[in-house]
Amino acid sequence: MFTGQRIRALLYYLSVSTFIIGLPLILTFALGLKFNQKTFKLTPTGLISIRTQPEGASIYLDGKLLNDKTPATLHELIPGTYNLRLELEGRFIWLGQAQVFPRQVTLLGKIILFPLRPHIKQISKENLGAFWMDEERKTIYFILDGQSSIFRSDLEGLRPEKIAQFIPISPRPIKWKFSNDRQKILYFNQRQIGATLFNAQNPSADDSFVIDYHLGRINDVFWHSDNYHIIVVSNKNIAVLEASPASQVIELVALNSAESGAYYEPGQDTLYFNDWQRAEDGNTYNNLYRLDLNPKASIFQELKKLRANGKTQ
Repeated sequence: MFTGQRIRALLYYLSVSTFIIGLPLILTFALGLKFNQKTFKLTPTGLISIRTQPEGASIYLDGKLLNDKTPATLHELIPGTYNLRLELEGRFIWLGQAQVFPRQVTLLGKIILFPLRPHIKQISKENLGAFWMDEERKTIYFILDGQSSIFRSDLEGLRPEKIAQFIPISPRPIKWKFSNDRQKILYFNQRQIGATLFNAQNPSADDSFVIDYHLGRINDVFWHSDNYHIIVVSNKNIAVLEASPASQVIELVALNSAESGAYYEPGQDTLYFNDWQRAEDGNTYNNLYRLDLNPKASIFQELKKLRANGKTQ
């Protein structure tokens, strides 16, 4: 009997001692604490969550290969900066860093491991001069080098068809821009503006024209929503003209800045631009302006009068 009591007492004290000794470890794990060898203190830890496209990449943390593959969550990390390396056969290696914070999850969820040999398909078979995309209609427009024809095809480059002839300008155009109805395209360099009409049935140079712009060096050109007027932003002014070979250029705004930025909002026919202006305090400021070019604007009434008087065609 006495021996049995001693054994039970011994087991009881052994259990209590084990609990007392193990309690800090249990609390440390439950509270997300880890011994920091740099500070010799228990430190709250953080996590790194990694997702890649595609999945299955090997993970190197500060140069050490881990057993985990992506997607993975790395636990019990002392706060700080970690170097990461992700490797997957046939893909480019991803290198980066992740900052770990106490009791927080650092998300790395937008990692794409691009293939070493990307899939490339040749669409055109001749020497390309330029091309433009029409994403809404899933169409490619292109010209061949040294030619003055515009072709159209689907996104696979199949069934190309000749839809327009244009008049070449020199130097080569800076940009090509569709009208909103996708029936015309304009092109320009710093001194000339060209335009042509799409006519898949009978493409002809008669549907094209070029205008010499003498009021400044052209920076950008925009179509008005009526698909007939053209807005020009140059180093000296903002002007409007009709998409016609005999169009008269009307200067809307004289600019002080030779490199004014411009953005055109087709739905509202609004032009936003910046320009330097002298204020009442005598200082010069670069300000943002808004120019309304809707059909009710006075400029279009003036164009109608000029056309009615036979001054434009």
